[in-house]
Amino acid sequence: MSVIDEQATIPPRRPLPPRRLGLSGKLLLLTIPLVMIAGFLIYVPAIANFRMNRLNDRLAAANTAALVLDAAPSGMVPDSLARQILTSIGARAVAIKMGQQRRLLASADLPPAIDHDIDMRSMTVWSAIVDSFEVMLENGNQAIRVIGPAPGGAQFIEVVIDELPLRQAMYRFSRNLLGVSLGIAMLTAGLVYLALHYLFVRPMRRLTASLVGFHEDPESSARIIVPSQRGDEIGVAERELSDMQRDLVSMLHQKSRLAALGLAVSKINHDLRNLLASSQLLSDQLASVPDPRVQRFAPKLMRSLERAIAFCQSTLSYGRAQEAAPDRRMILVEPVVAEVRESAGLASDASITWISAIERGLTIDADPDQLFRVLLNLVRNAAQALEGRPRGDAATMQIRITGRREGSVAIIEVSDTGPGVPARARDHLFEAFQTSGRIGGSGLGLAIAAELVRAHGGDIHLVEGTIGATFRIAIPDRPVELMSVRNERARA
Repeated sequence: MSVIDEQATIPPRRPLPPRRLGLSGKLLLLTIPLVMIAGFLIYVPAIANFRMNRLNDRLAAANTAALVLDAAPSGMVPDSLARQILTSIGARAVAIKMGQQRRLLASADLPPAIDHDIDMRSMTVWSAIVDSFEVMLENGNQAIRVIGPAPGGAQFIEVVIDELPLRQAMYRFSRNLLGVSLGIAMLTAGLVYLALHYLFVRPMRRLTASLVGFHEDPESSARIIVPSQRGDEIGVAERELSDMQRDLVSMLHQKSRLAALGLAVSKINHDLRNLLASSQLLSDQLASVPDPRVQRFAPKLMRSLERAIAFCQSTLSYGRAQEAAPDRRMILVEPVVAEVRESAGLASDASITWISAIERGLTIDADPDQLFRVLLNLVRNAAQALEGRPRGDAATMQIRITGRREGSVAIIEVSDTGPGVPARARDHLFEAFQTSGRIGGSGLGLAIAAELVRAHGGDIHLVEGTIGATFRIAIPDRPVELMSVRNERARA
């Protein structure tokens, strides 16, 4: 699929939703009603407590007046003085009950009827709250009788007062409390809003801005968020987002490199295939030369050119084409290893010692061309690893290939005495373009080798604890059907 086709399949970006109330606004709208509810919950018991204190004050004043009036001889308190006493305590009448006798100590302008009776001795919290709001919702000036404990040996004291002054006092208290509560609520809401804004809203805005900016240019490393030192969930989210963005940037860079490589190979492949075809014609002519050396190397040259043309026709192993399924058959390992040595140029290289320790007659159930490619990639990697070492004794620069059979599994190991594989490269060793840090490496040799080995149902891995690097290949034989075995035994 071409780049144009890929772009055509990308769905269009959805339009951004209309700008709505942000997180700060929602937080403010949430904080204000919560603070108002808290203020209302404070006001309800406060107004009930104010009314009870007001009534208790009247009872306390009435108790004081009762002591004065009760101490005077009968009829010795003038009416004018009694009125002054009642006016000072804000009452119309004061009475006291002692034993079975109920005495009216003083009275002035008694109403014809009492509208409400309030017994402070049996007042509950709920009844105090309900009565307070009933008083504030009523109109007019009702007469109420307040009953409370009396001093001395009296059973209780009664005082008759007007409800209007009490209601007006409650209104004043409500206005004052409302003003103070409103100020405290505004201050509290502001502090709560600022605290939540700096602790949560600002970090969330920073995360959102990083996501939006990264979405606009996901290949830019400058758009990666710099995590803070916070230890809470927001700090964890920042660090995880930063790691995710770094991984995504790295992956996109790798994808871009793959796309550029695929385009370059597509351009090179056309001309290279024609050049190799011309070289193949020339090699055919060399086959007719009677020189023994030419007769020895001409078939190998033709075989190499055939492989190169086949590779070009399949474009690239890590492109759009997939590796062909292996054409497996039982083959000898030693000839393939010898051809790998000559193709890698190690047959005439005296600076590297070549050691082949293949079991005599070892066979492997594999595709010969693909096995050749696997071993050639491993041997070339080993030779390149040894090139970085200073030239010295050939005995210290070795490439060793061993082969053996363990039951139905053929084991081949390719090892060298180079510097080995760095620890940082081992986790992604068999992935494309994951080099071991060697200059000039493309990062494809091990990936291609691993893909071909796995196509045979085998396994390739790096052996730990060896000098240099040792790669072990294990390819099991294909299971043989019982019917074919019986037929072979019958023919035998």
